[in-house]
Amino acid sequence: MDSTGGGLGLMDIFWLLFLLSAFQPLVTRKLLDNLRQRKIAQIERKRGSRVILLVHRQETMSFLGFPIMRYIDINDSEALLRAIHATGSDTPLDIVLHTPGGMVIAATQIARAVKAHPGKVTVFVPHFAMSGGTLIALAADEIVMSPHATLGPIDPQLGQQPAASVLKVVEQKPLKDIDDQTLVMADQAAKAISQVQATAKSLLEGKMTPEQAEKLATTLSEGRWTHDHPIFAADARELGLPVSTDIPDEILAMMSLYPQPTQRTPSVEYLPHRQPPQKPN
Repeated sequence: MDSTGGGLGLMDIFWLLFLLSAFQPLVTRKLLDNLRQRKIAQIERKRGSRVILLVHRQETMSFLGFPIMRYIDINDSEALLRAIHATGSDTPLDIVLHTPGGMVIAATQIARAVKAHPGKVTVFVPHFAMSGGTLIALAADEIVMSPHATLGPIDPQLGQQPAASVLKVVEQKPLKDIDDQTLVMADQAAKAISQVQATAKSLLEGKMTPEQAEKLATTLSEGRWTHDHPIFAADARELGLPVSTDIPDEILAMMSLYPQPTQRTPSVEYLPHRQPPQKPN
């Protein structure tokens, strides 16, 4: 159309669509932020608690599309410690964990703050709280998991190597056949396992006898399982942890407000029917 006609030209429409598509993610994120804040407020009113979420999703770099896994880090511990510090001593804490784990020092800081809180602390695990997430859960007064959610071992990792496996190399090979770098790693592995065991034992104090706490801390940290071994609710109860599966529906609903990054084709699809569709007569 002629520009003198007052209408939108093809290029005008193109740039309008471009601007709309550019701002759409920002608008969607703002809407999700508002929905999460309202849901958190709703849960706090219902339970009379302070609700804190630690949720790690896989993210994708803009334009390049490379997946980035998120883990517990120092930024998380700083934010969580501030939230706990700002919570009244008699106010219960409800912490929702969805994480693959992360830095031992950051998880330990969070766990110690959880342990020190005078009010009751409940950790909710809708899907998984592995490694450092499990370490935080050990500090809670109660762990509430969905029926198929998992915790995991807390055995330390040295880079990509399980500390317990490094120690086994030293135990099973003659000293003369082991290089200096492996010996150094074995020394670090022994210290890492000892430190994590001591931390776990201190977090479990008051929840069980000292003997039970030491046994559980050893079981979770000695490397008897692979690092991603799932510990379901029944397994956790057998280990002596205070676990229930009465997870509130609103906690599960909250997780839908933390969506995975949009993909071209979703990997899971279903119709949101509460009841199976009726078959025709």
